Amino acid sequence: MARSRSLTKTPNPSIRSAPQQPSKPLTANTLSLTPAQIEAFGKEMDAIRERVLGDLGQRDADYIRDIVKLQRGLEIAGRAMLQFGWLPPAFVGGVAALGASKILDNMEIGHNVMHGQYDWMQDPQLNSRKYDWDTACPADQWRHSHNVMHHTYTNVLGVDRDVGYGLLRMDENQPWHPIFLANPVFAFLLASLFQYGVALHDAEFDRILSGERPLSEAMPLLKGIWKKTRGQWLKDYALFPLLAGPGAPITFVGNAMANLVRNYWTFTIIFCGHFPADVQTFDKSTLANETRGQWYLRQLLGSANIEGGKWFHIFSGNLSHQIEHHLFPDLPAHRYAEMSVEVRKVCEKFGLPYNTGSLRKQFGSVVAKIFKLALPPRSAMLPVTA
Repeated sequence: MARSRSLTKTPNPSIRSAPQQPSKPLTANTLSLTPAQIEAFGKEMDAIRERVLGDLGQRDADYIRDIVKLQRGLEIAGRAMLQFGWLPPAFVGGVAALGASKILDNMEIGHNVMHGQYDWMQDPQLNSRKYDWDTACPADQWRHSHNVMHHTYTNVLGVDRDVGYGLLRMDENQPWHPIFLANPVFAFLLASLFQYGVALHDAEFDRILSGERPLSEAMPLLKGIWKKTRGQWLKDYALFPLLAGPGAPITFVGNAMANLVRNYWTFTIIFCGHFPADVQTFDKSTLANETRGQWYLRQLLGSANIEGGKWFHIFSGNLSHQIEHHLFPDLPAHRYAEMSVEVRKVCEKFGLPYNTGSLRKQFGSVVAKIFKLALPPRSAMLPVTA
């Protein structure tokens, strides 16, 4: 299958424009790598990227098209079973199938397609600029908040709003406020309503509430979110329940539960990839004259992987390989498992950490961090002595 050369251009502005002169290592936690070693690490990452680029073809096209077929089949099956939701097996099966369909649409298809991972196929249905997904966040808005802001400025405090989503305290360097005592409550609400949290991400309600941003500035964005949300609500909570006739309330509940399943799963995978123990954050000064090697290094240190089997990785959108995703966001995600072997070897070569662990381990450390950072720093609780 012929491929466009467009994929050889990374979508991350920091990589495109970063000057190549040496500069200081990111932090003391880079294990004292010299500037030359950091750039050598970057070249190793470039080599992995170029090898996969040169190998893209029919295998990758078949994979994503098979996933699209699976997602559509699960949606049809789930919605059909929920029409007979008064039967317990149909209800459980319908929620499971529809929830799985929404997860695939959100993570393995929507998220990855909109990263431009399949633009080389020149398939209009898999074009990153035209694709839209079944979630509350408008595609254009997500492409800006995620592809540009998050992937360019990954874990840079005060720039990457994905650190806490403007709602949670997820890093010790974030100033503490009494409102963060509700960190666990906010986390639960964000998990339950995660698609809306992602949609409202760019609205910056924290800045609106503090008076830093006028509400009028966010109104065009909010109108786009409402248009998208209204369409989803009409489909899930009006059209399909009405088609069920007397079983409408059961279908309504089943659709709501499928959305909850998607929200909880997506929250879990994303938080396990970004906020477990030992994931680093960075000061804005890191961005000054950041080189290609330093950008790669920041992606490595600011990410974590989750271990699991084939279907676990598929239903995570392969974001269980968050390290590889942050290093190579526009390469087909199903390649990350094989790439991770090479990345890990390079990390060992340079003495760099490779943060990976089971879902239980990573999520446990995330939950521990949510509770720990709800409390004021210990120094703030110590009595002042003369």
